[in-house]
Amino acid sequence: MDLQIAGKKALISGSSQGIGFAIAKTLAAEGAHVVINGRSEDKLAAAKQIILTEHPKAHVACFAGDLSNSDACNQLASEHPKIDILVNALGIFEPKDFLDIPDEDWERFFNVNVLSGVRLSRAYLPYMQEKDWGRIIFISSESAVQIPQEMIHYGTTKTAQLAVSRGLAETCAGTGITVNAVLPGPTRSEGVVEFVDQISGGQNFEEFEKEFFQSVRPSSLIKRFADVQEVANMVTYLCSPLASATTGSAIRVDGGVVKACV
Repeated sequence: MDLQIAGKKALISGSSQGIGFAIAKTLAAEGAHVVINGRSEDKLAAAKQIILTEHPKAHVACFAGDLSNSDACNQLASEHPKIDILVNALGIFEPKDFLDIPDEDWERFFNVNVLSGVRLSRAYLPYMQEKDWGRIIFISSESAVQIPQEMIHYGTTKTAQLAVSRGLAETCAGTGITVNAVLPGPTRSEGVVEFVDQISGGQNFEEFEKEFFQSVRPSSLIKRFADVQEVANMVTYLCSPLASATTGSAIRVDGGVVKACV
């Protein structure tokens, strides 16, 4: 299927690894000109090389910077002022008891998970309005609708992303701009694998996965972690002109974790 995004310029925040990287690679494979982002220049260079090795004709630019910082967002918008597709994939998570979460952690999570996407959307929406076409996607989480008691601050920021996404979609009503949120469920990204290694005491991932879906996410219908590519496939479709009737939506790629009919 031709997703009709060849030549579109796409910015994916937080895309040197994990879900963001999978999205960037898939968009590049479809012919989009991608701008990848991370804080480490070395990781970005490695990510770019992987994309170019798999897709030699891909167009890939890099921006190293911490987008939880407004100055970095302004610099990015100055270097790449014309973006057709914005995917707000930057995000952090950290299990922590509610009573142990200080104000500083709440502020850090909001700056990274929420305000980075707010700032970038504010920076690029005028260009999309000028062209009367654009795509803005927030990578939220099933934790937005099922707040995990072990990381309430994370879940709260993911809920906030849903509110921003819907509000922006309302702002863009009647235009060629769509705004959506994608809600991955538990996903086997590099960060999750590293976290599992830290807390599992040497237990192999497959054993941990089986126990996790028995005790922590028993409502899962697929009974496994999703692959980052499965999330990227959905996001890439939403970036396409073919998805023009989908806006203001919260679309789950959660493996059925959320027990709801809609």
